Amino acid sequence: MDRVLILPPRVTETGLAFADAARPRGMRVETLRTWRLPEHLAGHAGAHLYAGPLFADAVGAELGVGLLEPDQDWLARLPREWTRREVVFTTLAAARALDRPAFVKPPDDKSFPARVYPSGAGLPGPEVLAGDTPVLVSDVVTFGVEFRIFLGAGRVRAASRYAVDGELDLAGPAEDARCADAAAFAAGLLGPGLPELPSAAVVDVGLLEDAVTGRPEWAVIEANAAWASGHYAADPDGALDVVLAASRPAAEIAPADRRFLRRLPSVSR
Repeated sequence: MDRVLILPPRVTETGLAFADAARPRGMRVETLRTWRLPEHLAGHAGAHLYAGPLFADAVGAELGVGLLEPDQDWLARLPREWTRREVVFTTLAAARALDRPAFVKPPDDKSFPARVYPSGAGLPGPEVLAGDTPVLVSDVVTFGVEFRIFLGAGRVRAASRYAVDGELDLAGPAEDARCADAAAFAAGLLGPGLPELPSAAVVDVGLLEDAVTGRPEWAVIEANAAWASGHYAADPDGALDVVLAASRPAAEIAPADRRFLRRLPSVSR
């Protein structure tokens, strides 16, 4: 079967890295010129997409691709020993009533900036976003170091450090041995008794200083769709394995993964 990796018009460093990793596998790589899907790609039987959520919504349904993403409330359903902070899945209307600082983010898109808000008054108003917009609200914490882990087929496929003290700082496993510890911690999320993830996903984890002992402890930052996540300094081949599994022809999505499919809008030409 002819396999093709489709990239949006604005190609990122990760997109270029995945293109370089895809070609030796015999895959074609097509970078679209516009946000309209060319006719020859509509319903392509071997299509995989690497793109942001908005572009995926624009072309995904016509392309016929199935896009796996974690449940919006996955982070909030994790036991506190995995997050080391309170995380609540709620609505934007409820978050607007916050009278304290909190980290607020949309769970699966970029509809407003994910950051610390001094109070709910600083969140987008009803004239901008509907009150039933889902959001994640969490305690304000500071991660000393942050890692991205690509999980696929029940194991870690790639890992990278991406931030130190809140600043972008990339390193692979060869440069930072803590990548292995981060990967081992993230792999534990695949164990029994925890909220499920799709078979291919990205999880960010980091080190938080324990309020009692002062020791750094591992905690989950968030989970994201692999098909929209940067690889940072992770092995491109391993990361691409996860992306291809998370973004594939809809007919190839396993029954156990179907509940993790992103709902793609129908776009008329």
